Amino acid sequence: MRALDEKEIRGSFVNCSRGEAARIRMPAGFSGGDIPWSDLDFLGWTDPGAPLRALLVVPDGDRLTGLVLRRPEPRRASAMRSSMCRVCLTDHASSGVALFVAPLAGAAGRNGNSVGEYLCADLACSLYLRGRRQPRMRLVKREETLTLAERIDRAMTNLTAFTARVAAG
Repeated sequence: MRALDEKEIRGSFVNCSRGEAARIRMPAGFSGGDIPWSDLDFLGWTDPGAPLRALLVVPDGDRLTGLVLRRPEPRRASAMRSSMCRVCLTDHASSGVALFVAPLAGAAGRNGNSVGEYLCADLACSLYLRGRRQPRMRLVKREETLTLAERIDRAMTNLTAFTARVAAG
């Protein structure tokens, strides 16, 4: 992913007002240049000022689509259960995957309509795909036969389908 500036990020959000987008805090390390852009396929983070709000900025060709998401309340999950991210298909202990809910764009979202997706709880799909991060406890061991480029393409197809559902309202 190419490096993004704050103006591009704030202007990409489709399911919140401009005022809400202006109040979003950028990810940790953003101002210091500590974002590993070359290892990312999309930018995902939890708002440091609002821990139940998560944000995604997803490139799709020349466009960026930003989404505001609601995170679930933290809870203790069973370490013996396994869950899978629906974007990168990484297996985690159940606490490593969370249901993120996005209000739909436009009038539908203002009326309270939303869609959800099970994603890596830390939104680090790109790092799991590249082996830069490992799930804390992996209960299911499976071997991928796809190349890294094919796995990235699959993950981005899954993620852009989710962003398209939200943006369509």
